[in-house]
Amino acid sequence: MRLAVGGTIALTAALVCAACASRDPAGEKTLRVGVLGPFTGPVARTGDEFKDSVRMAFDAVGSRIGDTRVQLVWIDSQSDPQKAVAAYEEAVIRHRIDAGLLNWHSSEAVAVMEVTAKHKVPHFFGMGATGVVNEKYHSDVSRYGYWMAKGWPIPSKLTPAYVQALEDAIQRGLWKPAARTAAIWGEDTDWGRSLGSGLRDQLRSASWSIVGEEYFPLTETDFYPLLRKFKESGATLLAGTGTSPSSVAALIKQAREIGLPSLIIANGLGWVGEWHNLVGDASDGVLDQIPGWTSPRAQEFAAEFERRWKMKPSPAAAGLAYDYANFFIKIARRALERGSLDRATLYRVGREEVMTGRLTFTDGIVMKEYKYTSESEPDPVVGEGAFMFPVLQYAGGQGKVIWPALWKVADLRPPS
Repeated sequence: MRLAVGGTIALTAALVCAACASRDPAGEKTLRVGVLGPFTGPVARTGDEFKDSVRMAFDAVGSRIGDTRVQLVWIDSQSDPQKAVAAYEEAVIRHRIDAGLLNWHSSEAVAVMEVTAKHKVPHFFGMGATGVVNEKYHSDVSRYGYWMAKGWPIPSKLTPAYVQALEDAIQRGLWKPAARTAAIWGEDTDWGRSLGSGLRDQLRSASWSIVGEEYFPLTETDFYPLLRKFKESGATLLAGTGTSPSSVAALIKQAREIGLPSLIIANGLGWVGEWHNLVGDASDGVLDQIPGWTSPRAQEFAAEFERRWKMKPSPAAAGLAYDYANFFIKIARRALERGSLDRATLYRVGREEVMTGRLTFTDGIVMKEYKYTSESEPDPVVGEGAFMFPVLQYAGGQGKVIWPALWKVADLRPPS
């Protein structure tokens, strides 16, 4: 028993010391913002884009909100839900974060929701899109509502665009598949299965037959057995997603190597700036859903990002992270207007203003407006003028929009 008590005393003392060490010696007010991302592990390239774009947003305001200094605390999820939970607990207890920002993987979002609920930490713009997050959120909003304002809607709100683009091409005679047969593939995560099931159900509703559905580990790079199975099934369409750039690149290149004639949807291929260096010309003809650097401000950001960090940014990672960091700055300023820049006031601004659509963000570089309503929560509003990804087809390392009709600059090209 003495050992247990001694351990408790030692832990308490350690936490007190940690709190003292993190306090500004000059007594300056400090807002500690925990940024959750895969900073090491198989998706660290995306974590780099998160970190550098968030830095750019806060650098632009001198890392200050009014008279309060902003301290960024990097929370490394390592693309692992259990490690994400442990890292977030440490950020809350040791670094005393006042709010959280971002995340990438759906599975870690589901897990970390328990931590934000336990410690009542408002966490904004997590990009874990799975419907499991929504189900958990709505099961008890008073508890799980601290994980608010998702940065990415459930996949089924975005994937219909793929089916619409395919059907349009078939009806116009641009693509004449030998059969309406599709195989679904994806990483074995909440994200991969959520997007895969959305595509499966929507394709079936459009009279496609699903001849295979397979999920694999996040780090998988040997796809020859899976692809041969798909080839034997007669699938004319392969549709799926992965968040590990090396994994998705391997799947596409190996599909070309074995002569698989299917049209390929690889949702998320372009989520890292150097995707074409990984895939090369094997990506020609692949369909993806990703925003672009369409405005002068967006292009300026992309150029400055590359100049400063020596890597190409992706609109889906760096671009969205930059916009959400700036939206958070707007939320923090609103909290200050309401009298206090602290955890409780940030939560109230989030619940009472952001999630009701009273406070939106229209100064972004990727979407025209980021908005939430009681009908959409915790997802952003999806549609033209709000959160929307066009469908594009790659050729020579460039993507051309083929859907929706108002945005298209090219027609779908069938597989050769």
